[in-house]
Amino acid sequence: MRRSPATGALVTSGTVEDYLKQLYIEQHASGQNESVTTGRLAVVMGVAPGTATSMVKALATSGLVQHEPRKGVQLTADGEALALGVLRRHRLMELFLVEVLKLDWSIVHEEAEMLEHAVSERVLERIDALLGYPAVDPHGDPIPRANGHVEGLHRTSLANCPLTEPQRVSRILNQDPEFLRFVEREGLVPGATLVIVGREAVAESVRLRVAEREISSLGLAAAKKILVEPLAG
Repeated sequence: MRRSPATGALVTSGTVEDYLKQLYIEQHASGQNESVTTGRLAVVMGVAPGTATSMVKALATSGLVQHEPRKGVQLTADGEALALGVLRRHRLMELFLVEVLKLDWSIVHEEAEMLEHAVSERVLERIDALLGYPAVDPHGDPIPRANGHVEGLHRTSLANCPLTEPQRVSRILNQDPEFLRFVEREGLVPGATLVIVGREAVAESVRLRVAEREISSLGLAAAKKILVEPLAG
């Protein structure tokens, strides 16, 4: 990492951007702004613990994270601004690939992972305008605004939303292609409406009705990855 002689802005690599983006996602995974352990960071980045620790030290030296041993890592204001910029590029590219290039939503995550490091701000702004300044990407993830603002989306999962009350699918947390294809087959894509008709604690499953048909085998693990909002909301 270095600073531009012309602007003084920090010049980051794709790897650094990936770490910052994942740190932001993990910090906010529970709905709270929580510290992330280096062990957890290593797991989600798919690297050895020592590699994650070395990167955290480099990010701390650059003023992008704060690291407290045995407590974890948190983004600084500068680190969060950079992370939100990467998320904005990633999620806008996902939507562009689906809406304009008509790629399947189950494969655009990997494509956007590459494009997010290459697209310029000028092109990104044109894409944003072309898409009508969208609030969410194809999976329902909020798209940060150019000023860094992120719309607060208060959602609950199929695992704990109210019974018998109509809900609208708003976000899919697991973007593994196989899971997304499963979600699509079952009609549980963002925008779909449903009703939870029961939960079976012993079987760890939920029963729900989507488009007048009942699904009886959706496990709680999958249900927790599908977020909904009240239909009247």
